[in-house]
Amino acid sequence: MPRIDRYILSQMLTLFGFFALVLVSVYWINRAVSLFEQLMSDGQTALVVLEFTALTLPLVISVVLPVAGFAATAYGTNRMANESEMVAMQAAGLSPWRLARPVLIFGVFIGAMVAVLVHGLVPAARTQLADRQAEIAENVTAQFLRPGVFQYPSDGLTVFIGAIAGDGRLQDVFLEDARDPARRVSYTAEEALIVRGESGPVLVMLQGMVQTLRSGAETPQLDVTRFQELSYDIGAMIAVRSARGRDLRDYSTRRLLNPDATLLADTGATPERARVEAHERIAQPLLSPIAAMIGFATLLIGGYSRFGVWRQVVWAIVGLIGVQFLTNAASNQAASDPSRWPLLYVPALAGTALCLLLLWLAARPRCPKPARTPPAPAAEARP
Repeated sequence: MPRIDRYILSQMLTLFGFFALVLVSVYWINRAVSLFEQLMSDGQTALVVLEFTALTLPLVISVVLPVAGFAATAYGTNRMANESEMVAMQAAGLSPWRLARPVLIFGVFIGAMVAVLVHGLVPAARTQLADRQAEIAENVTAQFLRPGVFQYPSDGLTVFIGAIAGDGRLQDVFLEDARDPARRVSYTAEEALIVRGESGPVLVMLQGMVQTLRSGAETPQLDVTRFQELSYDIGAMIAVRSARGRDLRDYSTRRLLNPDATLLADTGATPERARVEAHERIAQPLLSPIAAMIGFATLLIGGYSRFGVWRQVVWAIVGLIGVQFLTNAASNQAASDPSRWPLLYVPALAGTALCLLLLWLAARPRCPKPARTPPAPAAEARP
């Protein structure tokens, strides 16, 4: 690689590392705060919170990297232009097409990183995160069964546990189900156990009483039933994920391109919808070189100005927003009709055409404006 390419590439990589670190930190902290509040309110430890936030990191990085690449090329090109380095390179005979080569290599490098994330790390992290969420959801004692506190796992449900013995037995249990206003049911038991059932955790209450208040008729009616043992399905109280991989985004791209019967049964999706998800992953890394090239080529169009290149920066941002708008529109069209999956590659083609147009405009020779000659003085009239 020529020295000039190494120099430009090193400048871009240095700035890319800075912008990526800042953007990932801001985006990740924003997601981690909401996740921290949710998990800590459910009684989880700080290690569980750290594990969950770490599993969301690959998805955050895959979203932020193209934006960081755009910011690095735009800022780096602006700095080289202000320090007259870009002018010196062009004066040495390097055209905008030649200067774009290291930027293209830089964009392909970012695209390769995004491809590794969306095809490998992100599905693996989502699968692990789904498994951990299911484990924590099934651990009812850790989630909402805390002694001495009234808990409200969902609307209309109230749970109170007097104490929890060392062997896991729940003592002095009170459970009220008021989801049906016309029929309120209250359960009280001296002891209870939590066992695993087919549909989730089951609360087995011992030595208790059921009070059912029916208020739908003109005269309210109260029924009291005593029991030695009663089972209550509490799986509906918590968001338990019944099977691993219920979301298409949890599967690998290879399985999505050739979906089997197990995948379709677990997700409830059609083969066409699974292939749309795979094509979205394939098209996503293609936008990284385009974002980098837009940030570079747009700043080459304008000449020197003492007011800076803020106009070119604004147009570069507008171009990037336009490509992202096409991406969202294509994704919506493919989601509504899976047979339109080729539209997912239209944003990459449109972005490539935009980059070529910008480089062509930057390489086009600029003719100097003709100097304005002062008007000739009017001839004096003779007497």
